[in-house]
Amino acid sequence: MQEVPKGKLREGYTTGACATAATCAALTALITGEPQTESTIFLPVKRFATFQTESCEVTGNMATASIIKDAGDDPDATHGALIISSVSWSEEPGIILDGGVGVGRVTKEGLPVPVGEAAINPVPRKMIRKTAEGILSEFGIEKGIKIVISVPAGEEIAKKTLNGRLGIIGGISILGTRGIVVPFSTAAYKASIIQAISVARASGCEHLVITTGGRSEKCAIKQFPELPEEAFVEMGDFVGFTLKQSKKQGMKRVSMVGMMGKFSKVAMGTMMVHSKSAPVNFEFLAEVAGSAGADAVLIEEIKQANTASQVGDMMAARGYTSFFEQLSRNCCLAALKEVDGGIMVDTSLYTMKGEFLGKAEVMDGIG
Repeated sequence: MQEVPKGKLREGYTTGACATAATCAALTALITGEPQTESTIFLPVKRFATFQTESCEVTGNMATASIIKDAGDDPDATHGALIISSVSWSEEPGIILDGGVGVGRVTKEGLPVPVGEAAINPVPRKMIRKTAEGILSEFGIEKGIKIVISVPAGEEIAKKTLNGRLGIIGGISILGTRGIVVPFSTAAYKASIIQAISVARASGCEHLVITTGGRSEKCAIKQFPELPEEAFVEMGDFVGFTLKQSKKQGMKRVSMVGMMGKFSKVAMGTMMVHSKSAPVNFEFLAEVAGSAGADAVLIEEIKQANTASQVGDMMAARGYTSFFEQLSRNCCLAALKEVDGGIMVDTSLYTMKGEFLGKAEVMDGIG
């Protein structure tokens, strides 16, 4: 995760809230024939929010409104994206909701949206429908309507997300359970982990490979070439959470692949490994080095080291492979303790350059 800037952070709005607000403006314009400059909707967090429309126009039997997504101070890939809603009269009764250009289409099981449908998640769907129903009722209209949500830059934005791996093709997802974006929210990251594991499980995976980032994932893919892409999940700093979700969703085996910095913390039983909340414990690394046969001079050097990666380089240069095997085993034991056993866990350690250092495997606390 990125470093959180100092000071009070500004909240933003989800793509779901923006799509709902754009729909509110477009439908109102379609009914009244008057373009709307703003749109007020009720959010799932039980408060109203007013959005300024970027554009709104009525053409015959269709009205289109757009809103620029403001994610506040959150480093969101969709910040600044144009969210468009086109609403037209339909001969069919009720409300038809679909995705247009830049909104992804679901192609894999395991997501909260059925295969073949636009990647508009359940809460945004409910928000859009409820808002539209309220407006139709307000004006006493019983005609059917069709709503199409589009994001012109969606396909390009989606390249910065996990959508492709999750089987969401052609654009972004319309998301949000609260309507607001809390800057640097751990909830959003955890939600993406749950979704990734669900897709893996729905794809038939029983062996999951969890990594702390892009570099470690590249190592993992080389190590497990036989596994499908759905089996690889970036857990970031949320080791304990990902392990528990893996067991909860029925994974039989979990492979942890990472580097010295974060995994030296996991080896101690630390399951949230952000640098701010869990600094590297060099005394612990020195103890492991001592049990691996390091002499007093090397042990003292380890205690004075600046980074865990530096410690790894010291031990690798002297050929202490048992040091990495022991660290890996400690990671496995800590993982099994975290989930109360019941799965097979293996751990592999790599350098920042992608060089293999060592591994270990444990099943229910017995290696």
